[in-house]
Amino acid sequence: MIDSCVLDGRVLPVAEAAVPVTDEGLLRGDGAFEVVRLYAGRPYALDDHLRRMTRSCQTLHLEADLGGVRGDALTACELADGADLLLRLVVTRGGHRLAVLEPMPEHGDSVRLSVETHLPTPLLHAAKSLSYAANMLAARLAVERGYDDALLVLPDGRVLEMTRSSFFWVEDGRVLTPPLQDEEILDSITRRRVLEENDVTEQAVTLDELRHADEAFTAGTSYEVLPITEIEGVGSFEPGPVTREAMDRVSARVERDLAGSA
Repeated sequence: MIDSCVLDGRVLPVAEAAVPVTDEGLLRGDGAFEVVRLYAGRPYALDDHLRRMTRSCQTLHLEADLGGVRGDALTACELADGADLLLRLVVTRGGHRLAVLEPMPEHGDSVRLSVETHLPTPLLHAAKSLSYAANMLAARLAVERGYDDALLVLPDGRVLEMTRSSFFWVEDGRVLTPPLQDEEILDSITRRRVLEENDVTEQAVTLDELRHADEAFTAGTSYEVLPITEIEGVGSFEPGPVTREAMDRVSARVERDLAGSA
């Protein structure tokens, strides 16, 4: 059990850590966050996450002590005591910083996806904000219907991403992924690693066009790369050689990066 966190630079028991009830991060979801994976207590791509948090704060016109966030993150890593965990970093409109450790989520060897229509808020493009209710609702609805997660699709049928991870598909041996499209899709850290380590084409795709896909996979912080075996209304997929190669390449990249930062 993870019983300590870092709030505004202070290590506190989780049960005692609190922000004022008037903080608009709580009342209105006005703030930014990042989730960093810890491998044996070591943060992966922390600088990338902090740069993205900086962009989120700029988009939200939110003043935040990002140097303090880094310090909080490193303190929280010490609390991890060498475990494989997730580290959630939060800054709020009320001026508070939080670094809290979370257990790794359970997931199987693959994921099955429902489909949810979603129209992102243009004002929040490029921001990983605390206003995450739509994503969480889509994920909850997917689980209620017997799926693992949801694929978010625009009203015109154009595919975006999953609720908390990026989407890729394979067609005729080629790896493809929806483009950021003026940042309607989150610039995921793990998505970048897939693009850097594999020959990937960014291409818009509709749900109907995915029927021609041979494989599909997702990329996210908590599991790196994971095969997708079903998309509601589209069909089923077998985890194929291209997906397995992407998994191996991203895993190897993570190992190299961690070794280089030792």
